Amino acid sequence: MNVKEKREPPKIKGRRGFTSVKETRAFYKEKLKHSLVWRRLRTDFMLYIILTPTILYFLIFRLWPIMGMRLAFYEYKARSPWVFVGLKYFRMIFRTSAFMDILSNTLIISFMKFVLLFPFFVLFAIILNELRVAGFRKYVQVVSYMPHFLSWVVIAGIWIAALAPSTGSVNQILGIFNLPSIDFMTDKTKIRWILMLSEAWRSIGWDSIFYYTAILSIPPSLYEAAEIDGANRLSIIRYIILPALVTPMVTVFILNLGFFLNAGFDQVLNFSNDAVLSTTDILDTYIYRVGIQNAQYSLSTAVSLIKGVVGVFLVLTTHLISKKFTGKGVW
Repeated sequence: MNVKEKREPPKIKGRRGFTSVKETRAFYKEKLKHSLVWRRLRTDFMLYIILTPTILYFLIFRLWPIMGMRLAFYEYKARSPWVFVGLKYFRMIFRTSAFMDILSNTLIISFMKFVLLFPFFVLFAIILNELRVAGFRKYVQVVSYMPHFLSWVVIAGIWIAALAPSTGSVNQILGIFNLPSIDFMTDKTKIRWILMLSEAWRSIGWDSIFYYTAILSIPPSLYEAAEIDGANRLSIIRYIILPALVTPMVTVFILNLGFFLNAGFDQVLNFSNDAVLSTTDILDTYIYRVGIQNAQYSLSTAVSLIKGVVGVFLVLTTHLISKKFTGKGVW
């Protein structure tokens, strides 16, 4: 018995050639998506223009150098093919006698700048909030923010002039009290404290903005309720302001750990001299000396890669510990 083959009815194409409702919906959905994107681009055109330099900065100076990290595993010579050498330069780093001293200097200076100064930034934000005269508060803010916009070349010049053995203002004040003159910039025991104090002078106003903003975001009703209950200013700081600062403090502290091995290249380079090099030579100055001055690019790249890996490890570890014990972290 012959069975007639079933023939599907011909598909009727629409005005744009679609053969089904599904294809039609997909087309118009994609078209709507593109139209919304272009509409948003046209609406926020100036914002994207303003954002372009920042994007270019991160692409050129943050993301592009990551591509060159593979240089740490190769023997690099100009106008010659790269030769894979594995972990040769990493072994060379840890076999260098001076490397542990350089690493120790980096950890000490970073600890002084990132850990010891950390509470003072929070304290300065609280002090700003407690100033009741608005004009004086603005004056303090402007004066404390200004050093942040100075380069370390200028700041180093100011501090070196102020601490000069004979003509510096600090030693002249010591002379008034019949105290001996001190050559601060060549004293190995004092140079690290000078680095910390100059960092505090430059950053205390700027780095306190985040905490001061968090204080301003506290609802006024909390202050009113505390005053009705008879709380004094210290009680308000302890039970209202400090709890509100926990989240930004944890976030900033964890993120700063990612830069813990960045002890401040610009600052150290401008404050250091041969007399104190043994206590101020850090990883960044070592990378500069080895990579730029001696053209050992593979070795300097290996040191940079170690810094990056350690920074990521510190951030992730601290985040997990903070999340476990306080319930707060970066994300």
